[in-house]
Amino acid sequence: MTARLVTGIGALVTCAGPGGDVPVGDRSLDAATRLGVVEGAAVVVEDGWVAWVGPAAQAPAADDRVDLQGRAVVPGFVDSHAHLVSAGDRAAEFAARMAGTPYDGGGIGVSVAATRAASDDELRALLAARVAEARALGTTTLEVKSGYGLTVEDEARALRLAAEVTDETTFLGAHVVPAEWRDDRGGYLDLVTGPMLAACAPHAHWVDVFCEPRSPHAFTAEEARRVLLAGRAAGLGLRVHGNQLGPGPGVRLAVELGAASVDHCTFLDDADVDALAAASDTTVATLLPGVEFSTRMPYPDARRLLAAGASVALASDCNPGTCNTAAMPFVIALAVRELRMTGAEALVAATVGGARALRRTDVGRVAVGARADLAVLEAPSYEHLAYRPGMPLARALS
Repeated sequence: MTARLVTGIGALVTCAGPGGDVPVGDRSLDAATRLGVVEGAAVVVEDGWVAWVGPAAQAPAADDRVDLQGRAVVPGFVDSHAHLVSAGDRAAEFAARMAGTPYDGGGIGVSVAATRAASDDELRALLAARVAEARALGTTTLEVKSGYGLTVEDEARALRLAAEVTDETTFLGAHVVPAEWRDDRGGYLDLVTGPMLAACAPHAHWVDVFCEPRSPHAFTAEEARRVLLAGRAAGLGLRVHGNQLGPGPGVRLAVELGAASVDHCTFLDDADVDALAAASDTTVATLLPGVEFSTRMPYPDARRLLAAGASVALASDCNPGTCNTAAMPFVIALAVRELRMTGAEALVAATVGGARALRRTDVGRVAVGARADLAVLEAPSYEHLAYRPGMPLARALS
């Protein structure tokens, strides 16, 4: 094995607690304590895994070394919600929203048409460029969904391409009802839960559904339940888009079925919050503030969720329509400014929280036995992520 010493770290944020050994699933520590900051630290990496963490003066010998010259290091960001397999442009839709047109999910059809028309090589190039952009800003783990094909062939193609860049692939055939099925919703659900699922399951880790009864394009609770149960029967883990456009059944459906994550959580009532708090060891509330920035909708109430004891993650929701950015530092800045999270809470949600949302124990922290996914900051501390929004401060250590 080849050992590499990463030294000259000004401040290392392990997100593994004061002793550097707190598992991802342990929720006993508050965010500030969980950070586990080590000053003047070093990390030894062996074949992509963390082999040693501690003060640089005590570092063991290694085959080579990289000196970060006082830069801070945090765990690579875990972006647990992204739509990266798509073609086309929806800048005009964004401009219309900024002028007052409300979002209802209908623009997804524009991306579906463009994605269907794109070649494999075109989609592969777009996907590779988006992954590179994310890594250039500190993201080391990405979940990638289908959902812009909505035919058996195009959904399977999207997942095959996604599997080339990540293990965290999600079948989202139930994104919206495509135009050609608008008059036969039942027939489209038969397709999604039958031939489409059969073609996609071999390339997917998760199944997801846009449960949003307020949108004529998305799915009711009963329809979403059918999709999720079929996905579970095919061996896939469960995820849910829920409560984005208004109050609805998505959160409680996700909790009832034991979904790993319910994403958006913008409009919650007391019962939703209580359900998420009670299921905090099972179902993560993943917040996507870039969407609210891009749609001018209300931001989710992170403080309410955290106070109740819910498990919270932050993710980008990078997609061509409602949040065309994979910049997790920007998401952290929005969480601090608009969701009123502390810098520590936002960083933990973007690392440990994302790992929980993907039910991963090997990412989201810098600890012996974890993957050596490190994000280097062009700054002396993690607080600069929110303090200097929009600046290219973070990069994945190659």
